[in-house]
Amino acid sequence: MRTDVFGCHDERMKAIYQEKYGVVGLEDVDEPVAGAGQVRVRVRAASVNARDWHVMRGDPYLGRLLLPAVMGPRGPRRRIRGTDFAGTVESVGAGVDRFQPGDEVFGDLGDAHGAFAEYVCASADEIEFKPGGLSWEQAAAMPLAGGTALLSLRDVGRVRAGRSVLINGASGGVGTFAVQIGRALGGSVTAVCSTRNVELVRSLGADEVVDYRRSDFVRLGRRFDVVVDLVGNRSLSDLRRVTAPGGTLVLSGGGTSRGRAQVFGPMRLIIGGQLVARLSRSGPRIVVPATRPSRELLAGLRELAESGRLTPAIDRTYQLAEVPEAIRYVEEEHARAKVVITV
Repeated sequence: MRTDVFGCHDERMKAIYQEKYGVVGLEDVDEPVAGAGQVRVRVRAASVNARDWHVMRGDPYLGRLLLPAVMGPRGPRRRIRGTDFAGTVESVGAGVDRFQPGDEVFGDLGDAHGAFAEYVCASADEIEFKPGGLSWEQAAAMPLAGGTALLSLRDVGRVRAGRSVLINGASGGVGTFAVQIGRALGGSVTAVCSTRNVELVRSLGADEVVDYRRSDFVRLGRRFDVVVDLVGNRSLSDLRRVTAPGGTLVLSGGGTSRGRAQVFGPMRLIIGGQLVARLSRSGPRIVVPATRPSRELLAGLRELAESGRLTPAIDRTYQLAEVPEAIRYVEEEHARAKVVITV
């Protein structure tokens, strides 16, 4: 019997369980019990992020050294995959007074993982009430991807009216949120995506869409106040070249293994950017945002969603038992927008 769920157990539940890299499957495990400061949630939906396949495969290898709390030498530290979720509060631990059984919530488990399951226990400080008017699937799609976009544009890029924004990778999970948030903050958004995603990205409110199969955004002869790179397919010099003097270049994720583990992966660009940021006295500000579970970010997303300025875009939905297939779909870069798991 599996017992690796927050170190405690009660009844049994279904969950996507993993002991070694590359191998995940549906298992019967012990249900978690809410400890002090925690809320136990009946999961209704969860979403797939690039984080999931990185951890599932232990990819890139460098991550096993730099992220020891998440990746062990032979397998992930936490056995149940998944971080984003939406569901109904079933019980609360000692010291929790903001939530009560029956409340509809959404959140991001961060390094704790565990969302691809029928139940999760989450810190009461890292969940928020589900936005009214959104489905379970839409709410589950928001926490990590939406939070990353909000942090990158509002807090790091300080986007406001009159500022120009370039988003490289606008049709992905984070990108579809970034386009909408950039517009909601008053920015002028230029979005970069492939031919098949042009109409999707345009429908999200982009002022201009660049089809990278037909045009190179580096050769447009323009510079932007904020450049957000979500792909990792361009050199640091290219990205700096399109960022205006005094502007901000945000590096956030990108890259795919296509089933083959890499040594550096997208971390090569990110590490390079961090080094340049420390050593260079000229050029744009370079920032690698660290998105962590945050009630403040979730509350910001909730406000945007309830005001009608942010609507999660969903590509496909899968059942819990189909999580391995869903992760492969995201990893192979066929996905656009978000892929969601119904539980």
